[in-house]
Amino acid sequence: MRFRNAILFVALAVAWGSAFTAIKAGLAYFPPVLFAAFRYDLAGILMLGYAAVVTDQWRPRTRADWAVVGIGGTLMIAAYHALLFVGEQGTTSAAAAIVVSLSPILTTGFARAFLPDERLTTLGIVGLLVGFLGVVALSEPDPGNLLDPRTVSLSLVFLAAACFALGSVLTRRFDDDLAIETMEAWSMLLGAVLMHGLSAAMSESVADVRWTGEALLALSYLVVVASALGFLIYFDLLERLGPIEINLVSYAAPVVAAATGLLVLGETPTVATGVGFACILVGFGLLKRDALRTELARLGGAPNRSD
Repeated sequence: MRFRNAILFVALAVAWGSAFTAIKAGLAYFPPVLFAAFRYDLAGILMLGYAAVVTDQWRPRTRADWAVVGIGGTLMIAAYHALLFVGEQGTTSAAAAIVVSLSPILTTGFARAFLPDERLTTLGIVGLLVGFLGVVALSEPDPGNLLDPRTVSLSLVFLAAACFALGSVLTRRFDDDLAIETMEAWSMLLGAVLMHGLSAAMSESVADVRWTGEALLALSYLVVVASALGFLIYFDLLERLGPIEINLVSYAAPVVAAATGLLVLGETPTVATGVGFACILVGFGLLKRDALRTELARLGGAPNRSD
């Protein structure tokens, strides 16, 4: 089981890490929120067909089912992706992925507020602060112009990460029996509807889309690999590992994003990128030090010890 989870973890890191590059590439051809909406129109239809084939319950039935779909569609699909797509217009694939890697830290904070079994110690609070410092270092804000495009863009990506982290925690509060595939499909469709509404409110238009081979390739990759396959793996691992552990994928995704951004788009990571990622990684280490020590002890065959 551990080997299976590891394989799925790597696959998810590759799917979601390279998605940042696909988003950046596609933004040259699509208005941002409309691009995200198109992605989940297609991914939602694809996943709904899959759910109808592999599950006995192709639609939500209970209030708990609909509550989970509502949270997933609103926070983890619509809010997260609308903010991410708009934000990534002003930054690189790697920088966006690194800010999103703050999600596990934010998840811990939200879990402390909403899940009674979670707790946050003094070192945990320090970890949160170090993680936030990483985002500040990455954005390199100008004190004389805090509304410069890069800072605003990374702030939007930060809000996207917060929405996703909150959604991953809130979905665990409901005792529902909805199949992962069904929950994913309906969340995608709800998220797509919400994003179309937002896109219209922002005066985005289909007439602004440039339908080229590159545009279709970016959209297809996001639909099939990053959305349908990626979220299926995510929700499967979420049930097995919980919201904090599964969000470790956020620390592998920036490596993939940096590599694909360099190879495909010619994006070169900066020193600030490395410093920001290091701070966020240290912050997570402080938050999850006990879990990390336990896992290292198990891998090394040593007896476990807790504080």
